[in-house]
Amino acid sequence: MSEADTPPVVRAGLLQSTLILLPAEEKVANVFAGDTVDWVFDGGHLASRFISIKPKLANSTTDVHIVSDHGNEYTLQLREVSGDEDPHFDSKIFIAPGDKAAKDRLAELPVFVPAAELDKVKQEAAAAKAAEAATLKAEKTQEEAYRSQYPGSLRFDYTWDKSKGKELGLQEIWHDDKFTYLRGQFQETPALYEVKDKKPSLINFDFSNGLYTVPKQLDNGYLAIGKQKVDFHRTGEAR
Repeated sequence: MSEADTPPVVRAGLLQSTLILLPAEEKVANVFAGDTVDWVFDGGHLASRFISIKPKLANSTTDVHIVSDHGNEYTLQLREVSGDEDPHFDSKIFIAPGDKAAKDRLAELPVFVPAAELDKVKQEAAAAKAAEAATLKAEKTQEEAYRSQYPGSLRFDYTWDKSKGKELGLQEIWHDDKFTYLRGQFQETPALYEVKDKKPSLINFDFSNGLYTVPKQLDNGYLAIGKQKVDFHRTGEAR
């Protein structure tokens, strides 16, 4: 069907469901119904290509305008037919785009996110954000406990580009009398280099749960993954 065509008439039975099916490539993004008192419109709780319509009043009429996630629009006229001489009704209606532009849109990426999917994405994002906040809080608590346990031996006296560090996942660097520690949330484990006399060299370290433990004090070095790099330097002044 084309947006310019006269809307086709769908024959509906009193208190009977008629199922409207969009093309397999599309999902329902929104539904605009003329009469929502005498007609029931149900698209389900999850985004799909299906809409169920059901008239509650004999001889009633209305229309429905459907917008798909690909931006196609379909309009149908609905008529309850139980009072007709021929009371048969349509149990299923298959919709197909009627012009080339609408057909071409089926091959493209969706332009709308159905409300049900958007709510799901928002919930997942909120859950991920809450989980990240809980992880950061736990790490901060652990760090504070570590600081209080060893107040005289820990030194947080390193500096680095915080923007580059955030991109790589680096969160904190400190040392005690024997070791240097680097903590972060890394997508993959960066290589760790020590820089002496402006010459970098790979060094030995232990890595577990986002924590590097280096068996020496580092004055200068950097973390690197591919072209991403974060230099760090010891200032000698505790932060």
